[in-house]
Amino acid sequence: MEVYADYAATTPVKQEVVDKMMDIYAVHYGNPSSIHSVGRNARKHLDDSRRSVKQALGAKQNEIIFTSGATESNNTAIKGIAYAQRYKGNHIITTKIEHHSVLHVFEQLEKEGFDVTYLDVDHQGLVQLDQLKEVITEQTILVSIMFVNNEIGTVQPMYEIDSIVADSNALLHVDAVQAIGHLDINFHDFNIDAMSITAHKFGGPKGVGALVVKEGTPLQFLQLGGEQEAKRRAGTENLPQIVGFAEALKLATEHLNENNIHLMNLKNQFLVSLQERSIPFELNGSMTESTGHIVNLYFPFIDVETILTLLDLANIYVSSGSACTAGTTTPSHVLVAMYEHDDRAKHSVRFSFNEQTTEQEVKYIATEIHKIYHKFKEDI
Repeated sequence: MEVYADYAATTPVKQEVVDKMMDIYAVHYGNPSSIHSVGRNARKHLDDSRRSVKQALGAKQNEIIFTSGATESNNTAIKGIAYAQRYKGNHIITTKIEHHSVLHVFEQLEKEGFDVTYLDVDHQGLVQLDQLKEVITEQTILVSIMFVNNEIGTVQPMYEIDSIVADSNALLHVDAVQAIGHLDINFHDFNIDAMSITAHKFGGPKGVGALVVKEGTPLQFLQLGGEQEAKRRAGTENLPQIVGFAEALKLATEHLNENNIHLMNLKNQFLVSLQERSIPFELNGSMTESTGHIVNLYFPFIDVETILTLLDLANIYVSSGSACTAGTTTPSHVLVAMYEHDDRAKHSVRFSFNEQTTEQEVKYIATEIHKIYHKFKEDI
């Protein structure tokens, strides 16, 4: 059996999405900025996609900016707000467990003279709200906190966070990459000023995403050139990718509830299967304050490189954490922040599922881990 269990890294493109994209490549190939009929036809598909995205996210149409994905969206939001608001203050806040497309931007801004606070998290990966209240000052201009952590699946208390930020002078940016398709998010139910998403996490193509920016939010746009995206993001729009993104988002939100039930059942089945086989493990993160699609486990009897290799030989494809740090030997910064040392990170594996994952596949993973455990248990 072959089991892909790394859906938090990327998902296969759904056939309905491919069909929509191929129609654009083959028939509606015009440049949306051209004024002739072929260009106007392409513009119609671009506008239709923007309407579809805004409907799925509960945003306004003019608040949707199409980008190349989460990294660009995060960079644009964080730098753009920081630079635009710098005249008001110099303090910006994020957490120690953000994706590197957020953390590295904050590190760069710190080198440019911004005062940065990196919030701690508890053993479940949850932000400490009291600390957030304590560190926000009149000089704070930006807070950036991810909705769902990409390594452990913990869901942050976003209503409480946005309430704290709303009572300050700061603006709030949210990386919602792992939340889409798993949480029912209506953009205007929150006091979020900017939100990043990317298509390939929920059955869309790689290389396309969006930055949702609340109307009236001051933001300095850094990519210069043409007047695309209402003069906010220069460059010819990648229409086939955008159409695919819109279709994938529509499908993900339409089937959200049934997919979540399936994923929570899988998560429980996986943990029970490991327990039934007396495999020693501990859950990294929260069982309740989390999504169903990510399960991060600590196996004390084996190091992460060895278990990943053995699982790969058994045709089980998982990871140790973010795909953006694959190939490095650096322990997960998320787990280090949670447990204050790197030993646990060196023995932890991330399993991530989606609606295509079956109970049979989950049980197969547990069976293969059981075989590995019996080979290595004498080292415990």
